[in-house]
Amino acid sequence: MHDDRTLVEARLKRVLDERIRPAVYPESAPLDVAVWHAPGEPVPVAEGLAAEPEPIAVGARWGAPWGTSWFRVTGTVPQEWAGKTVEAILDLGFDENMPGFQCEGLVYRPDGTPVKGLNPRNQWVRIGSPAEGGEEVRLHIEAASNPVILDYHPFVPTPLGDKDTAGSEPQYTLARMDLAVLDETVWQLVIDLEVLGELMAELPVDSPRRWEILRAVDRALDLVDLQDVNATAERARSCLTEVLSAPAVPSAHRISAVGHAHIDSAWLWPLRETVRKVARTTANMTALLDDEPEFVFAMSQAQQWAWVKEHRPEVWARVKKAVADGRFVPAGGMWVESDTNMPGSEAMARQFVHGKRFFLDEFGIENDEAWLPDTFGFAAGLPQIIKAAGSKYLLTQKISWSQTNKFPHHTFQWEGVDGTRIFTHFPPVDTYNCSMKGSEIAHAARNFKDKGAARHSLAPTGWGDGGGGTTREMVAKAARLRNLEGSAAVTWETPSEFFAKAAAEYPEPPVWVGELYLELHRGTLTSQAKTKQGNRRSEHLLREAELWAATAAVRTGFRYPYEELDRIWKTVLLHQFHDILPGSSTAWVHREARATYERVAAELNGIIDAAERALAGEADVPLVFNAAPHPRAAVLAGGAAAAGEDRPAEPVARPGGGYVLDNGLVRIEIDERGLVVSARDLEADRETIAPGEAGNLLQLHPDFPNMWDAWDVDKFYRNTVTDLTDADEITATEDGVRIVRSFGSSRVTQLLSLAPGERRLEVDTEVDWHETEKFLKLAFPLDLHAERYASETQFGHFHRPTHTNTSWEAAKFEACNHRFVHLEEPGWGVAVVNDSTYGHDVTRTVRTEGDRGTTTTVRVSLLRAPRFPDPETDQGVHRFRHALVVGAGIGDAVREGWRINLPERRLTGAGEVAPLLTVDRESVVITAVKLADDGSGDVVVRFHEAHGGRARATLTTGFPATGVQVTDLLERPLADTEPPVLDGDRISVRLRPFELMTLRLKRA
Repeated sequence: MHDDRTLVEARLKRVLDERIRPAVYPESAPLDVAVWHAPGEPVPVAEGLAAEPEPIAVGARWGAPWGTSWFRVTGTVPQEWAGKTVEAILDLGFDENMPGFQCEGLVYRPDGTPVKGLNPRNQWVRIGSPAEGGEEVRLHIEAASNPVILDYHPFVPTPLGDKDTAGSEPQYTLARMDLAVLDETVWQLVIDLEVLGELMAELPVDSPRRWEILRAVDRALDLVDLQDVNATAERARSCLTEVLSAPAVPSAHRISAVGHAHIDSAWLWPLRETVRKVARTTANMTALLDDEPEFVFAMSQAQQWAWVKEHRPEVWARVKKAVADGRFVPAGGMWVESDTNMPGSEAMARQFVHGKRFFLDEFGIENDEAWLPDTFGFAAGLPQIIKAAGSKYLLTQKISWSQTNKFPHHTFQWEGVDGTRIFTHFPPVDTYNCSMKGSEIAHAARNFKDKGAARHSLAPTGWGDGGGGTTREMVAKAARLRNLEGSAAVTWETPSEFFAKAAAEYPEPPVWVGELYLELHRGTLTSQAKTKQGNRRSEHLLREAELWAATAAVRTGFRYPYEELDRIWKTVLLHQFHDILPGSSTAWVHREARATYERVAAELNGIIDAAERALAGEADVPLVFNAAPHPRAAVLAGGAAAAGEDRPAEPVARPGGGYVLDNGLVRIEIDERGLVVSARDLEADRETIAPGEAGNLLQLHPDFPNMWDAWDVDKFYRNTVTDLTDADEITATEDGVRIVRSFGSSRVTQLLSLAPGERRLEVDTEVDWHETEKFLKLAFPLDLHAERYASETQFGHFHRPTHTNTSWEAAKFEACNHRFVHLEEPGWGVAVVNDSTYGHDVTRTVRTEGDRGTTTTVRVSLLRAPRFPDPETDQGVHRFRHALVVGAGIGDAVREGWRINLPERRLTGAGEVAPLLTVDRESVVITAVKLADDGSGDVVVRFHEAHGGRARATLTTGFPATGVQVTDLLERPLADTEPPVLDGDRISVRLRPFELMTLRLKRA
């Protein structure tokens, strides 16, 4: 029997490959082809259509990297083809093994009407069904010669990732430009045999169903005349009818297929190319919807929808119609599929605000789900944000990529830092590019970890990233798998239909508490430092711009810049996409990102300056504006007061070399190497630095991961380390101690300073970085025993262990924080705060000599130097600001994290500027003060409990308010929430630990 099985499987493969598939198009005739190569960047469609092309032959090379070529194909359908189905086969030189990572095309009619996209596994354009014979064919193809960067050896450094370095050598060979007859019976036979052959391969060897299929396939192949497949295909199909009509068992796993095309908003191509990828894919999918009545397609990322609307109005018209029909579905409710580890609190909230509002404004549709199949892990603050946006579900797939631990559920409740739970699903198909292969469907059913309690899962189905989305072959396979014995049952459904069924059948799923940590791609917390700095700075500039513009609008009649802020927010949110902010895109993407952040900063600084000047008035009193949520000296949060003078502690020579900084609260000893050998809390009489150790220690590691250079840091990088202890110079300055070090081809200049009246040692680091495949860390070994530490995340913080008791803890050897990490023993702690870094690690060791205490080391990740996909990643000058906060409680960590990211602004004016809103509880942190997005003039304030405990607080308004409402993130009143009482200018609120609240205040 075994021999029979293997013989039939081998026979099926050869007959399909060599006889049946070639017979799908039994007759063909060449088309005439001409081409015009657009100079420089892509041109408007009208210009491409009007250009005068020159003849080109099949077999010719075409397409400089990142170029655009407009092909014109013409021909006549032969008269003898009348009554047959005729298609144009347009192969630009595709490699079918790589859908989405090479050349692509969008086909237009002569009048500019888009027809469909051309992709490696979608090369056809329907001409007639049936054809009349004699029709004149004239089509135009806007072809993008995007270079292959991720090929079969994907980690080789390449200059192709930037048009400035990619050269002009043609990339592709024009392969086939024909009219052809489609034999639909043979095409259907191919699908029949593929479905049955793939199912047969997945069934147990001793399964009767497997042998039933094998015999049916064997008989069908007997009936195929290999010299005349087209004449015998129908009788071969008839042999398969019975085996294809056997129904699935009632207990079969249920798969909701969702048409899908995961399109990275930038990755191995620039943003401008994503605009065209989306147009090609949406043109494809609207065409497929017309042909396949059961098919449903979902597309996420409101930004991509907006691109279609702006750049391809003809495609947009088709999309709008398909949405109205309920079959082209907005998904996810976010501006882009962003990273969720690094975006700050407000930015993560605004992803949903702008995404959901776009779909509401354009279609009147509100999403219930967050759709993030490819995001690199999920921060513990996200569930509350999803709920506050009015959504209740989350879908992702990427956690299946974890290297060490297999996640124990596919459907579960995910609980965030404040206790909010979100119904979450990981598709057990383990891909967001499902193609309806039998191996994929069988894997989904076998792999589903919640079987017995639940039996529904979702399969995102279609080629992404320019692969063209779902194909007609996938739809045909799904039709056969709808109710087929031996297989899971497949049905096309929308995400909302799936989640409704899944939640109904699984009312008490298991609960996972805390972050969803991806045990992979940890290097994305550090790669492309300037992109990360641009994001962090933009987030805080936006806070300042909204705060001061709102204050000035209420106080002086200043024009609140609604349109400008809306546009800038969308730009910043776009760049939080999960391959831009994580630093895993090409050089072109990050070069443009740096320029964009510079423009954003200039525009926001202009708004801030104009608003502050309107508030300050005309006079010469020195003023300090404080946009942080905590007071500074005499300056209230969100206000301005007379400037005070302060100077850092003056360096004093240290016996044995180095310097001492002492401000009466903290005494810092810096040795002759420029290392911090003591940081003493004078009031607590407590040493911060572990005995025999030194802080401000720069450490250099080799960094050559096994895969995914810009993405990954593998644990073995720690096996080799070089401590950078040699100093070129160490000098005292009026601002602190200056240290210069050289290593390799790089140079580091640091300034260590101690502010008066504060417990923070400020570390200002400038790195002129010219290393390759190296990892630079900044270490602070602390004399502190802590089994866990706190990392800031959106609207709160959460704890990670410092130990490695289990494989789950050991896998978190590189993790994310926002503005601080905090460690403490009861009553005393230490914080390390930053202005732009995210990656870090915390380790603990037990000292075996001396006091036998515990050393807990915090290391900040500064720079990496991967060579793929950007071979020049992070080369050049970088500046980082950190602070070691001695004797810090969690409240100090929160406050100092805000302080380092929101420096004071100084200008002259008439006098004090009172805040628009104040709060009387330090643990209640105001994250946004703005005017309502609807232009009503209402003031919106968003705040949260930041210390991890319950809080009663009073907000005081600095303007006459006549009413208050609790709202969701979109500033809509929450019907089931009792509004707080407005008593004059006071509003009393109660908050749970880390609870987020948004209030909308009506102005008098």
